[in-house]
Amino acid sequence: MKPILIYCYDAYCGWCYGFSSVINAVQKQYQNDLDFEVLSGGMVLPEQPVPIKQIAYYIQEAYKTVEEYTGIQFGEDYLWHIFNPDDSDWFPDSLKPAIALCIFKEIYIDKQVEFATDLQYALHFEGRDLTDNEAYRHLLEKYEIDPNTFYDKLKSETYKEKAQYEFALCKQLSVTGYPCVFIQTSESKFHLIAKGYTPFEDINKRIESVLMLINSVN
Repeated sequence: MKPILIYCYDAYCGWCYGFSSVINAVQKQYQNDLDFEVLSGGMVLPEQPVPIKQIAYYIQEAYKTVEEYTGIQFGEDYLWHIFNPDDSDWFPDSLKPAIALCIFKEIYIDKQVEFATDLQYALHFEGRDLTDNEAYRHLLEKYEIDPNTFYDKLKSETYKEKAQYEFALCKQLSVTGYPCVFIQTSESKFHLIAKGYTPFEDINKRIESVLMLINSVN
């Protein structure tokens, strides 16, 4: 089998947003050597809707660390909700963006890394509420996806189950934080490449080591 790079992420994960440029660079570098799969982890799955104010005060400090460490910028429209939590109508939930990714993967299997980073940009920079169906419309236009088909699938039980299956896969891989990256080289062999934010130089060396190991075995 061709080695598969598995990127476990969550649309609401600020560190994954900071990791966007790294994972896109990895795909560009290794698109001929590896297949790529993005799995949603289900980081924010409240049993009952919980307002953004429950986590806003933590993010008020944490986002600065992400910016300093990764060089990414959080947008003013996103930060408005973080610094005005009492006025925000956001109730974060990872399920809907995970369903959206499952739908997208069936259409553009080779662009799932790009779509995942687009979802994060939509939230963390443009300030779009990913629990709102309309938050995805601009991406449907970008990728020329039929809105009627997309929105029918977005509310279907089938794609909800696909998203929940991805959450279960991440648990099976013992993922406890995001981002997390593996290379799968056989049905049962997984190499951990990144746990938490990892610079491109480091992740590149680890991928090269795994590829060298595969070539030496073959």
